[in-house]
Amino acid sequence: MPRSFGGCTRCCVVMADLALEGQIGHHGHPSISQRSRLGERTLSPPHPPPPADEEEEEEMFFHIVLERNMQLHPRHFGPHLRDKLVAKLMKDVEGTCSGRHGFVVAITGVEDIGKGLIREGTGFVTFPVKYQCVVFRPFKGEILEAVVTMVNKMGFFAEAGPVQIFVSNHLIPDDMEFQSGDVPNYTTSDGSVKIQKESEVRLKIIGTRVDATEIFCIGTIKDDFLGVISDPGGAL
Repeated sequence: MPRSFGGCTRCCVVMADLALEGQIGHHGHPSISQRSRLGERTLSPPHPPPPADEEEEEEMFFHIVLERNMQLHPRHFGPHLRDKLVAKLMKDVEGTCSGRHGFVVAITGVEDIGKGLIREGTGFVTFPVKYQCVVFRPFKGEILEAVVTMVNKMGFFAEAGPVQIFVSNHLIPDDMEFQSGDVPNYTTSDGSVKIQKESEVRLKIIGTRVDATEIFCIGTIKDDFLGVISDPGGAL
């Protein structure tokens, strides 16, 4: 369990906290100039609210505040400790998925960094970090544009950013039939429309499955205004 204790180890924690405050340099001496706090560090600003005519397309994106415990090696203690924490936070968090919140698209700011606690026997220090981020989470009824990644007789898989969607053959228009071969596809009887790998489709989410680290969706292209947008094997 993380804890603080006496002696030299306690000095490390004090130095780490002072470094966070910008009061010491690399060698434990007062800094010539105070370092700016992380809250004053230039980061990507929060995304402004979308225009009224785009609100329906942006409903899957949310700007929220999350917390995370970050571990840092003692060699990073110094005037740039905050920058090291932010860089590690972005590397560890951006692009990951939480079943509860969705996919983390980008970190837009850091609200607070708490005091560090040493992890006994390792020398690493754990800092509680509160940060702002943009997350992406699809919901039932959302319309997405996706790229087909695989086609088989059961249906096809497609990706929309980090989200994987499966469209069953029961949710594909009845006039499209599966064609096996070197390039499996679903084609209309007159051959005018084809769904194959790399095709772009517009689909609607009709169900989601949420795991601890993954969100999987079920979609349909049977409704009006859904279906193939572009076909790599033809001109649409």
